[in-house]
Amino acid sequence: MAVDVLVTGGAGFIGSNLVRRLVANGRGVRVLDDLSTGCLANLQGLEAGLDFMEGDIRDRAAVERGLAGIRDVFHVAALASVERSVRDPLGTHAVNVDGTLGLLAASRDASVDRFVFSSSSSVYGDTPTLPKHEGMTPAPLSPYAVQKLAGECYCGVFCRLYGLKTFVLRYFNVFGPRQDPHSQYSAVIPLFIAALREGRAPVIHGDGRQTRDFTYVDDVVAANLACLGAPETAAGEVYNVACGNRISVSELAGTLCRIMDARVEPVHDEPRPGDVRDSQGSNARARQALDWTAEMPFEEGLRKTVAFFAKEGSP
Repeated sequence: MAVDVLVTGGAGFIGSNLVRRLVANGRGVRVLDDLSTGCLANLQGLEAGLDFMEGDIRDRAAVERGLAGIRDVFHVAALASVERSVRDPLGTHAVNVDGTLGLLAASRDASVDRFVFSSSSSVYGDTPTLPKHEGMTPAPLSPYAVQKLAGECYCGVFCRLYGLKTFVLRYFNVFGPRQDPHSQYSAVIPLFIAALREGRAPVIHGDGRQTRDFTYVDDVVAANLACLGAPETAAGEVYNVACGNRISVSELAGTLCRIMDARVEPVHDEPRPGDVRDSQGSNARARQALDWTAEMPFEEGLRKTVAFFAKEGSP
């Protein structure tokens, strides 16, 4: 099978779920990943039908090798943590901005057709307007959010200036199987699941009334694939990938306790710098332009995630 799709960060949480769907759909997939946050266990069972390259997206030579014969690029690789960017703005900038710009330039030179960029709802900041929509002025609160916004702007410029058909997807609080609960920068759902499985109290940063628009990873994968079939007029734009609902972190903890039959009360810690108070996204533009909408109900997605970790463990 000819390899014609590149997924950067394909050994990570979102990337590996995307890779599995692409392979199941019969696409020839190459993964470029330096394994700094992803792991090969996420790709277990795909070895025979997958072209894996260990490499850094900041390495131009590795990127050029990865793009050989490629038609479509899904750029998922990132140091995806607000907290990490606050601690290390220069290091995260090098990956999230310099790495993205280098990949865009190399994709242009390799005559790539479609380039799908994984961005983040964090670019909106803590604006009080809900739901957040793509016409709002971004107001990033963290280096990570600034870095993702810079990547979005570069994607728009490369579409308008060079004709590279770029699609920017702003993810809202993605969760699901293969999300790593062991990193200090892990998202709240895998951290809560890991704590409850081990009989520990989940830690809530802040008062717990902050809200999030949790989006199941299969819906995120479907949004990525929708960009391949979207009309060319949809290129060069930004799209929210969100359910359009929101739930508080305290409600999340309570729901997980019920699903997992846990009798543990959460404990509260200081709020984390750079975190937004409330997040909820409108997916109207994605419905219209990409023919995409989120389909997984929140609690069903939680049950699937809990079941995955109960059966498979974590990387």
